[in-house]
Amino acid sequence: PGKAATSQSRMWVYSSNRYCAKPVRYFEYQPDRSGKHPSQLLKDFKGCLVTDGYSGYDKVEGVVRCGCWAHMRRKWREAMPKGATTATSKAAIGYEYCTKLFAQEKKFAELTPKRREEARHGKVELLLDAYWSWVEKLDPAPGSKLEDAVVYARNQKTYLNAFLDHGEVDISNNAAENAIRPFVVGRKNWLFSDTPKGADSSAIVYTMVESAKANGLEPYLYLRCLLEELRFLGNTPSAADLEDFMPWSPMIRRLIDKYN
Repeated sequence: PGKAATSQSRMWVYSSNRYCAKPVRYFEYQPDRSGKHPSQLLKDFKGCLVTDGYSGYDKVEGVVRCGCWAHMRRKWREAMPKGATTATSKAAIGYEYCTKLFAQEKKFAELTPKRREEARHGKVELLLDAYWSWVEKLDPAPGSKLEDAVVYARNQKTYLNAFLDHGEVDISNNAAENAIRPFVVGRKNWLFSDTPKGADSSAIVYTMVESAKANGLEPYLYLRCLLEELRFLGNTPSAADLEDFMPWSPMIRRLIDKYN
């Protein structure tokens, strides 16, 4: 109330990771970036929360904070001069460490969480030891982008290392980043949500579409199926009834075949 449509608000997105049996992409409109919003939404969640370095996530209680190595790598890339190599740029060395980490993780993609944790301690931990030893020796110029990257690394060290003890956890929040990308592209076209209700509606639609995509469903067919079939449940469907219409449900796949 009282805010112009051009005022800045926030669309939060939450994502399960690639190892989850029921992939979810959940969008939530909020008027600001306060950490109280994830704290409220995730108040009953127990597990690992993979995020960027935003300190607002510290308000989420009962979770293990895990850092995002894609954000760490981006910091090094932003500090690299044009044409930089590991011979000419410390930032390029940091970027290469991160790239090696992602290459190692790719080899573990098909392992069980337990085996992945064992592999991380056996191979990745040595790489990280070398990385952090190198980071601690850096003495960047004040105010430089290299200093930004070094400060970020040192401040996030505990979170960035947390994945080692949790084989079910990804080393980045790329799933969430990929889910938010269509929203960011769309925003450049429609520019504004004029009302909170409109923003809430947008969040609902993006939740359904991106969750459908995460479960391998064609979004148009999924939405059409929902609009055609949900009306038969009446105004107060039970949670059990609605479970059949979730994008991971075997029943929804059979229903979608009717509209294909």
